[in-house]
Amino acid sequence: MEVKCVCMLLLLLCVEARGGEAPPAGLEEIRNELQQLNTTATEQAVEINTLKERLEAAEQQLKTQRDTPKVAFAASLGSNGIISTKNTFKKLIYKDVLTNVGHAYNPETGVFKAPVKGVYYIRFTATAPTSGLMSAVLYKNQTVQLTVHEPPVGPGSDTAANGAALLLEQGEELYMQLRPNSHLWDNASHHSTFSGFLLYAM
Repeated sequence: MEVKCVCMLLLLLCVEARGGEAPPAGLEEIRNELQQLNTTATEQAVEINTLKERLEAAEQQLKTQRDTPKVAFAASLGSNGIISTKNTFKKLIYKDVLTNVGHAYNPETGVFKAPVKGVYYIRFTATAPTSGLMSAVLYKNQTVQLTVHEPPVGPGSDTAANGAALLLEQGEELYMQLRPNSHLWDNASHHSTFSGFLLYAM
């Protein structure tokens, strides 16, 4: 297209250089076609710039995704049998780790520590005999976030669950506690669990 435009432009200049001589037939058509070619070239330049901007935005998005840590964890109390409390709270240590991508969950302390600021989905389940109180609490730092609570109803067992999307600052901690005079139960089938994953960083 560039060669054609140059040739037509040279032809047009040669014709105009002839001064007052009558223009040859087809000169107006050449001018119109040259104008159309210029318009097309301008439109294509705009389209190319738009595509470049979209490509740069996509590359930046991919870079952000690569730089964002992958975070997901799931753990259960495991084959601990019944865990109970008397008159005090007890931190629950989920030692049987199923998943710990990013290693933000510590199975020695039972604490999940947010590696980046973002929105995380957190969920926990609790199973216990229904002969006694079952009451467990999710804390963010020292603040209650979620609770499961089942009063005693007699022989048998029951499972409760809770979960939510939580905004966590980098370094904030989540952990579970068993309320006073309460109990939980688990075995190798993972009935009582603590899990979560990063939805998106902020």
